[in-house]
Amino acid sequence: MATQQYEQGQSKEESKRLFKNPILEWFTHVHPSTPFIIYIPVILVSIYASFAWYNVPILRFILLYGSAMLFWTFCEYIIHRFVFHPPFADSYLKWFYFYSHGIHHDYPNDTTRLVMPPLVSAPLAAGFYFLFRSVFGDTHMPFFAGFVNAYLIYDYLHYATHFHTFKVSWFKKLRKHHTVHHFTSPGLNYGVSNSFWDYIFLTKHKEKQKEV
Repeated sequence: MATQQYEQGQSKEESKRLFKNPILEWFTHVHPSTPFIIYIPVILVSIYASFAWYNVPILRFILLYGSAMLFWTFCEYIIHRFVFHPPFADSYLKWFYFYSHGIHHDYPNDTTRLVMPPLVSAPLAAGFYFLFRSVFGDTHMPFFAGFVNAYLIYDYLHYATHFHTFKVSWFKKLRKHHTVHHFTSPGLNYGVSNSFWDYIFLTKHKEKQKEV
């Protein structure tokens, strides 16, 4: 019943308090528009810097930007599979799992816990920025811009799979892919913005064939 309601966009919104401290609790809730407000300026500045400060040729910019978006999909898969669903069962990882991602599985329609809190995403973004700068040198800005752009797409596709039912075939497939992860096989279908890496790493849920 829960799966059917979810697929039809009829599940009611739910939430749960995580911390008694009101300040800590406040930081666990994020309005869905927050990543857009924070990271669109980051993307625009990075694009501007690519041309105005580092004189990156347009073809190289396009190649790096596109490569970074593909790289994000891989990071998305790895983080979701091995960080948000840790394969080990010790008590610390169970605690980390619940507070970082388990709460989302228990309350998938909590709109304020669908996007990553800035206190987590901002340090991660800074870490990736310095990683890309050390790897790409003066051409790091296009890669960083594409990576952040792909992250935003992921965030809002994730939000959409929970709260929208667009009548587009690829979105219906993506929504069903994520629905299976939530309600049928949490150990499969780790991709959110795409299912590509689930096919590559053999974690794509296989539909049972109906007997004729």
